Amino acid sequence: MIKVFVDGQEGTTGLKIFEYLAARSEIEILRIDEDKRKDVAQRRALINASDVTFLCLPDTAARESVTLVDNPDTCIIDASTAFRTQNDWAYGLPELSPAQRTRIRTAQRIAVPGCHASAFILSVHPLIAKGIMPPDCPLSSHSITGYSGGGKQMIAAYEQGENPLLTSPRPYALGLEHKHLPEMTLHAGLAAAPIFTPIVASFYQGLAVTTCFYPRHLARGIGPQQIQAVLAEYYENEPFIRVAPFNHAINLDEGFFNVQASNSTNRVDLFVFGNQDRIIVIARLDNLGKGASGAAIQCMNLRLGVNEMTGLKT
Repeated sequence: MIKVFVDGQEGTTGLKIFEYLAARSEIEILRIDEDKRKDVAQRRALINASDVTFLCLPDTAARESVTLVDNPDTCIIDASTAFRTQNDWAYGLPELSPAQRTRIRTAQRIAVPGCHASAFILSVHPLIAKGIMPPDCPLSSHSITGYSGGGKQMIAAYEQGENPLLTSPRPYALGLEHKHLPEMTLHAGLAAAPIFTPIVASFYQGLAVTTCFYPRHLARGIGPQQIQAVLAEYYENEPFIRVAPFNHAINLDEGFFNVQASNSTNRVDLFVFGNQDRIIVIARLDNLGKGASGAAIQCMNLRLGVNEMTGLKT
């Protein structure tokens, strides 16, 4: 049996990871008593008794948990932002490259990507890796996401339905210093951070990141159809990524984009829209799936040497 502990089991991500793990017969879940969740000695004992520990904690608490590890065989998979740009941690986005997948398979420390970051990086990285987009390309990006990404307090505020301001979309992080920007910049391969604005709206889950750019900033002769072809080739063998054909009619519902169509999966859907003057790439995912808990389970599967699709839906 594979022993797994979730440090931070009461949060949105932790609860979803429990849901995934409970369906796995080869997994033994190590549980901490409710009144011992902040007991350092108890947490230390369970972390070091585990083969895999998921950290579903704020950054400061996640850093503390890492200091409790004494067992060299314990693999830590962290869902916070604390370690996503550190070289000694594997970034948990295997679709970046074959080398990235190999690194995750052998890592003892894995940082799960942020939800906005995963969508942005998967949209942009292949274009930079293939030399189509220069690293200094000026990019503008926005994300619309369900309120579950804000955690328990935000979920409660929306579901109480008492604040009329919550019925309309709400842009935030308007100081343009969102916490996902460092990983977005580094792992996409950019020379400078994009302009990025997230928006939370009155639906529970689902996320779509839209990245905008001009063909004049790309390699000569590259338009939206060529961008779609590059993405389709790059992700051809990736089980959790689907690149839609360049066809506005079939990718929209009477002209509108469905943000929630990837919900309850570990899938990322990529779409290219535009013309010879302006291009956008939209990446859609479930912020609770590939954007958080599903990605963590995918990393665990790779690290344990089992099929990475085990227990996950496409």
